[in-house]
Amino acid sequence: MSHANSRRKALKNIALTTSGLSLGLATLSCKDESNKDNLDDSDQREIALKGNINHSACYWCYSGMPLDDFAQSAAELGLKGIDLLKPEEWETAEKYGLKCAVATDSFANIENGFNDRANHASLQEQYSLLIDKAAAQGIKNVIVFSGNRRLLSREDGLQNCADGLTPLVKKAQEKNVVLIMELLNSKIDHKDYQCDHTRWGVDLCKLLDSENFKLLYDIYHMQIMEGDVIRTINEHHKYIAHYHTGGVPGRHEINDAQELNYPAIIKAILDTGFTGYVAQEFIPTYPDKVAALREGVKICDV
Repeated sequence: MSHANSRRKALKNIALTTSGLSLGLATLSCKDESNKDNLDDSDQREIALKGNINHSACYWCYSGMPLDDFAQSAAELGLKGIDLLKPEEWETAEKYGLKCAVATDSFANIENGFNDRANHASLQEQYSLLIDKAAAQGIKNVIVFSGNRRLLSREDGLQNCADGLTPLVKKAQEKNVVLIMELLNSKIDHKDYQCDHTRWGVDLCKLLDSENFKLLYDIYHMQIMEGDVIRTINEHHKYIAHYHTGGVPGRHEINDAQELNYPAIIKAILDTGFTGYVAQEFIPTYPDKVAALREGVKICDV
């Protein structure tokens, strides 16, 4: 299953109705009446983005909206990319001047990853093709997963992942692509997932010892597992190629209804010299999903 489909369980709890999908963003200055209870007047005015962040968003959070409509709205909000698109979706994003910020495909699976040697042959074959496609399209990042532990030791999981990924990392170097492994929480959303702490991911990066293998640091997931977000980013930023957001608890909007101080976190990311993408990956609760995205982008645009 794809990265997006693997999160279907979360999406089942979200009521995405057509009445809640306001697609009429003719201009960013249009006032959003459907979301006026969620946003103050300043949120409803045009966003003048500062240009310090390459903003992106994960399409799976808006899967009730046709990709064509979502891409158009994202472009109007000033986003530069969309995360977790499959090859057949890349051209739709590019039609609106957006890049696929992180590529995936239907075979990519959170639970069954590189820590199981039985998966290596099939994953190596399929990822090799995806790397080729991404490189031909000028897409930089391709997502990979550790897989679930299933009683595997920390050390065996690391070595299995390193062995399975080594030929793909070599190919990624040749194609100027970066394989990024996502850090996910195993406490709430992805029980038993092995790459669930930054230190484990960093140790895998050290084993592979390549600029073409890095981490996707998901702020929501790592707040749940370990907290200490800003210090962790400062210490390990050279191993991080991409960031995801999400409100804690609940994985909803990143406003002041949740516990993370996103402006401070994004400033810390910028202070490391980061030039990649920061992608919104929260599940909107507002009636107007695009208004929720607009708010998230504004909060992170430091």
